[in-house]
Amino acid sequence: MYKNYIFDLYGTIVDINTNEWKASLWKNMAMIYSLSGANYSSKELKKTYDAYLLDEIAALPKDKYTTNPEPFIDNVFTRLYNEKGVQCSSEMAAYTGRVFRALSIRYIKLYDGVEELFAAIRSHGGKIFLLSNAQRSFTEPEIRMLGLYDKFDDIFISSDEGCAKPDIMFFKKLLDKFGLDPKESIMIGNDYISDIKGAYDAGIDSLYLHTNISPEIKGELLAKYKIMSGSLIEARQTLFGE
Repeated sequence: MYKNYIFDLYGTIVDINTNEWKASLWKNMAMIYSLSGANYSSKELKKTYDAYLLDEIAALPKDKYTTNPEPFIDNVFTRLYNEKGVQCSSEMAAYTGRVFRALSIRYIKLYDGVEELFAAIRSHGGKIFLLSNAQRSFTEPEIRMLGLYDKFDDIFISSDEGCAKPDIMFFKKLLDKFGLDPKESIMIGNDYISDIKGAYDAGIDSLYLHTNISPEIKGELLAKYKIMSGSLIEARQTLFGE
């Protein structure tokens, strides 16, 4: 029995489908920027967004322990306003990020069995943490909307930390903050590299869920438990026998 249950988000407990390449997204975002005084065509906006995103990644501190850097996307939205001479507050950047995300989402919902699995963990005295490769301005509103925000003992989002799974540093930030014993912890995720190999390298057991958006497995699957159906109900039965 584990004491600490560390969850990935998208593709593990939240089923999501997005498209950031569709022309309508960039057409609508160009209109939003232009209505705020930052006049862009859709093609110019997309090209500039891509360039600024690469700039943000390149500007992250080069730390020898950081193998998978994660930029803060709000900086990109801010720079897009500033490029056209429009001042942008942190609140305006975060709101622009939420609009961008909403326009890109085709659907978002919980997978079946999330609430029952969380209840089982709590009934056995376990703690629940989120360790997600994501952007705060996108993810926090979504997990609040889905009723998950208060279900976690703490939430770690890669954009806040400057690094992402499978970087061992991202796992260590969680372990170190709460003094968690890796041997008493388990990572639950749907990506055999980001979640499973990352946890393995950090000395943490893992449970792999093969869901509808899991990447193709092209190497060794280092999980202690494997749920190839992707079922959280089966995961609960595997972990707790109930």
